[in-house]
Amino acid sequence: MTEQNGGPKTSRRKFLTSALIAGGSAAAAPFARAASPDPAITEIQPWNQELGFGVDARPYGRPSDYEAHVVRRNVEWLTASTESSVNFTPLHELDGIITPNGLCFERHHGGAAEIDPSKHRLMIHGLVEKPLVFTMEELMQFPRINRIYFLECAANSGMEWKGAQLNGCQFTHGMIHNVMYTGIPLKYLLEQAGVKPNGKWLLAEGADASGMTRSIPMFKALDDCMVAFKMNGEALRVEQGYPLRLIVPGWEGNMWIKWLRRLEVGDEPWHHREETSKYTDLMADGRARRFTWVMDAKSVITNPSPQAPIITGPGPVVLTGVAWSGHGKIKRVDVTLDGGKNWHKARLSGPSLSKSMHRFYFEFEWDGRPLLLQSRAIDETGYVQPTKDELRKIRGVNSIYHNNGIQTWYVNEQGIAENVEIS
Repeated sequence: MTEQNGGPKTSRRKFLTSALIAGGSAAAAPFARAASPDPAITEIQPWNQELGFGVDARPYGRPSDYEAHVVRRNVEWLTASTESSVNFTPLHELDGIITPNGLCFERHHGGAAEIDPSKHRLMIHGLVEKPLVFTMEELMQFPRINRIYFLECAANSGMEWKGAQLNGCQFTHGMIHNVMYTGIPLKYLLEQAGVKPNGKWLLAEGADASGMTRSIPMFKALDDCMVAFKMNGEALRVEQGYPLRLIVPGWEGNMWIKWLRRLEVGDEPWHHREETSKYTDLMADGRARRFTWVMDAKSVITNPSPQAPIITGPGPVVLTGVAWSGHGKIKRVDVTLDGGKNWHKARLSGPSLSKSMHRFYFEFEWDGRPLLLQSRAIDETGYVQPTKDELRKIRGVNSIYHNNGIQTWYVNEQGIAENVEIS
């Protein structure tokens, strides 16, 4: 069994698809149960007998104390220092498509920088007609837009390349969040500076201690990139790049530079910088896939899952999860209860937006027999989410990046789920 806290597996179980008997059907029974005397409703409770807190008790609201377990979590053995590490979004505790600001995963290379916005500047220089420096106040004078996008780390699910490792979708898939950004189209700022004809690349640099830099091709910069200062309506959180971050929709998260301070226009990528190595995925034969920016279609069932077992026993079950694609909208999600022998079309609910998360549901009646749960996303380009083995046949297991393979959860007779692989 896999440890529940995201630690390494102490053993691994392989499941043969042909050996599993499906433990559910799509026809769900009525969800209501017969009424019976229940002290929780028939007796006066403490909160019925005393006044609650007033409107000035919590000037900045927070979740109920009963939701204190819904937090980001890190994996202690993953890195030597938390200043250059990651914590994970608790996907299994969420619904809909918007990630609350306080639950968006963090990835830092030198810790989160606390920056005084009155002293922060954004410089644009290099192959431009007019080098510029903007204060935050000056940036606020530009027309702004609102867009909802997912941000996924290229290493999301990276620990799973060689086999089932982490027990919980928070740890296997939690390096992702989906929020509404408010900011300025990057092309507006570049137009002010006047990009020269030979300006084909953009180097973005952060103001944190690591001096994080990434090279971005100009065609993407002028397409849908943004310079954002708000997320979900409020100012960026410190850990998400306050006061300014770069938004690169649909592309890997390491390019979304936080604490953005400088944009340098050049005629080629900055090969002399170590950062360009982030754009390669090592193949089995020693070659590397270069400039693998786009995050391909991917999905995961968040409930039931290892951190979200079926606690109600046999009966109606609401299966749910999320899907996304860096190529555009999700067109369809299929789910299977028996490891791929039979697939069912899931129900998409909520906004269907390009390069954003999509929420899916599948309701079924569970008879208490074991389940092998999987989801498979199909985006508007026709791309179908592959299995892990299909990816491995082409790319091997040397890389930790861009693993968008289908995830499998085994659910036993007690409703407890485990991260497994099937063959």
